[in-house]
Amino acid sequence: MAAFIQKLFGRKQAPAPKAAEPSGPTANQQEKSDRQDNLRQQQLTQLSGSPSQAELENLATQGATAEIRLSAAKLLTAKDSLQRVQKRAKGKDKGVYQCVRQALQTIRAAEDEQQQREQAISTLIQNARDQARSDDTKLFEPRLEALLKRWAELETHASQDQASEFLQAVHECRARLEVMNTEKAREAQAREQKNQRAETLALLEETLENLKQPAPDSEPSVASLDALQKTQENRWLEATRDTPVEKQEQKTYESLMLPLRNYIGALRRFGQSREAIQALLDPQTDNSADGLAQTAKDLLADVDWPADFPVPTLLQKLAKDAGEKSRPESGTRPAAADSEAQKTLAETVTQTLARLEQALEARQLKESRQLFKTAQQQFKQLDRKHSQPLQARMQLLGGQLRELGDWQGFATRPKQIALCEQMEYLAEQPMEPEAKAERIKELQNEWRELGGSSDRELWARFKQASDLAYEPCKAYFSAKSGLKQANLETRKTIISQLKTFIENADWQAIDWKAAERIHQKAREEWKAAWPVEFRDNRSVQKDFDALLKQLEEPLNQERKNNEAIKQTIVENAEALIKHEPLSDAMNQAKALQNEWQQVGITRHREDRKLWQAFRNACDQIFARRDAEKNEQQEQTRAADESAAPILDKARQMVDNQATEDLTACLTELEGLASEPLSNGVQNKVKQEQARLTSLIEQIRSRQKLDQWRQHIRARVDGPSAESDLPQHWQTLASDLADGTAAELVIRAEILAETASPVEEQTRRMEIQVQRLAEGMGGNGNEQGRLPQMESLVAGWCLRPEDETVNQSRADRLIAALQAVLAEQA
Repeated sequence: MAAFIQKLFGRKQAPAPKAAEPSGPTANQQEKSDRQDNLRQQQLTQLSGSPSQAELENLATQGATAEIRLSAAKLLTAKDSLQRVQKRAKGKDKGVYQCVRQALQTIRAAEDEQQQREQAISTLIQNARDQARSDDTKLFEPRLEALLKRWAELETHASQDQASEFLQAVHECRARLEVMNTEKAREAQAREQKNQRAETLALLEETLENLKQPAPDSEPSVASLDALQKTQENRWLEATRDTPVEKQEQKTYESLMLPLRNYIGALRRFGQSREAIQALLDPQTDNSADGLAQTAKDLLADVDWPADFPVPTLLQKLAKDAGEKSRPESGTRPAAADSEAQKTLAETVTQTLARLEQALEARQLKESRQLFKTAQQQFKQLDRKHSQPLQARMQLLGGQLRELGDWQGFATRPKQIALCEQMEYLAEQPMEPEAKAERIKELQNEWRELGGSSDRELWARFKQASDLAYEPCKAYFSAKSGLKQANLETRKTIISQLKTFIENADWQAIDWKAAERIHQKAREEWKAAWPVEFRDNRSVQKDFDALLKQLEEPLNQERKNNEAIKQTIVENAEALIKHEPLSDAMNQAKALQNEWQQVGITRHREDRKLWQAFRNACDQIFARRDAEKNEQQEQTRAADESAAPILDKARQMVDNQATEDLTACLTELEGLASEPLSNGVQNKVKQEQARLTSLIEQIRSRQKLDQWRQHIRARVDGPSAESDLPQHWQTLASDLADGTAAELVIRAEILAETASPVEEQTRRMEIQVQRLAEGMGGNGNEQGRLPQMESLVAGWCLRPEDETVNQSRADRLIAALQAVLAEQA
């Protein structure tokens, strides 16, 4: 902007003092020479200082010497000044013209290069935006890396806004890439979890099948089975975390894990009761029969061996001894009053278990615990008959309740661990500081939404990762703070320059376009000086807005005046729409277009409306020309169609056609000359005219040859009557009365350049020498070969009695005549 202001306010030179009036011619010349020397010295002094662009422009066009003008031209840098100097120096000062022309070419090349860079930056930003919104995810990351690589080449040429736009698009791309990668990782994890679940189910099924094989003598290891159970429980827990599991698959797992748990529990209880069982089965044990049977029953009940698995030998013996020694018990009643009450209670337990199953499926831990507790209390009141069918279901739902509790316990901690891992990964990634800071904030918000963590070690891990990730951002935001201060100083400078311009502007003689560019440039530079601290910017923004308003008032007034001028031009153009003649209307419209170009600044929206109206009027004016042109084209098309039959007829004419037909067709072709034919058809008509004319000439030449040949042969029989010959032949023959018929034939052969008999070569040579001496040449090109041949034929036919006339010479004369006519054709 400072350049524009400096251009408008160049330093004004003080007028030179007026010299005293000279006293005579010699004094005038001396005074003129002194003034020239003073002017040159003054201009050299001005040039050696720091002249403004306006001063350099004046020196380049009005310098006292060519050296001064060229030196000033070399110092010019403003494009407008260079253009004006080039216009003034054209045809007047070649050195200055070439200098400013080269400078303008350099400026235009730089502007083109800048424009190409701007276009490349805009395209790159648009590509980044398209990339962020594109549905095509193929090669997403390589394409993003290519964009970043290209940006690294253009980043130094981009403005702050462009850099912000590109980084925002890249941030969106990376966010989307992260989502894509997360989705891929989630899918891979889901596949892996599905495989793990399948392997767990297969292993459990295989283990149960092996345990169900009858091998009573070899009991499995409790520790091994317990380790297998815990391993597969953890494996299943990890394989079902954060992923949907089909209900049937979960039930399959529970139906396999429950028997294994029951078997391991029974095996552990059996091991704990082994010594008691062995002691009971010892024959030396002194117990009553009733007491031994009851003890055996109690031991069997404590072990509670599952029915689906082979019973160990020791338990078989205990069961056998208990059965042999036991006596039927006297009739006893169950805890419930009667069997009907037991049946009702069993239905109540079934309903409670159904509600418990629904609560477990809905992952409602608290309600599930209450329902399970209620079901246990009701279940204890059932007798063996009614409790046996519900026992397996009770155990299954109890296992599901324990797993749900485990899920609730593990739900928060894995998510917090995942957040720690994401923050640690983020700390290692090279990212734009603002995008990185935004991502850190997102992860911290997610941590807070989880309610924090009571695990101090886990919180310390997350805090350390957050601090490490934010470390690179500190320098950026510190630099950004310095940038804000620099931008604030830039804005203050803009205000100072704008204020100086407004205070010194001469609104009566100002360059309005330059003033408008200053207004626009001030706004652009103000916008580019961003970011700025909001609190510091309030006062300078207020001053800037006031100065812009002060500048806009005269600009708007000038725009309105120019809009009125353009409105007048539009009205004049609309008046020409029906003006006659059309050529005059078109010329005036072109003049109005030139006037339009000379009008100064206007408001963009109003100018667009006026231009549309002006353009519409001009289009209607020139549309009349197009309509006339279309009418002419239609006439041409009709004329071409009318000429087509005549051309076809002419093309069918051949050399054996009657002369009358050829002449009639040629007349028809000549009649087309006044028709508005197209260029192509006109050329075809001319070609056919030339061809038919040639055909007629050829036919006439053949007819002439036949007539002349008849006259030549008729002379052999005797002198021809003058009435039988053409009238003008008498005149032609009068000049040849001195020669003999033999000489006439030789001259005809010389004229036709055909050979003469050997015996007449000497005479032929003499005739040629004689004609050369007379200055007539050897072949008669001066008068034309055919007219000369006609004179010789006339002399032959009108010869009086001549003994040299014979048939042989007649044939030679006819041969020479044919040779000449052949060349004429």
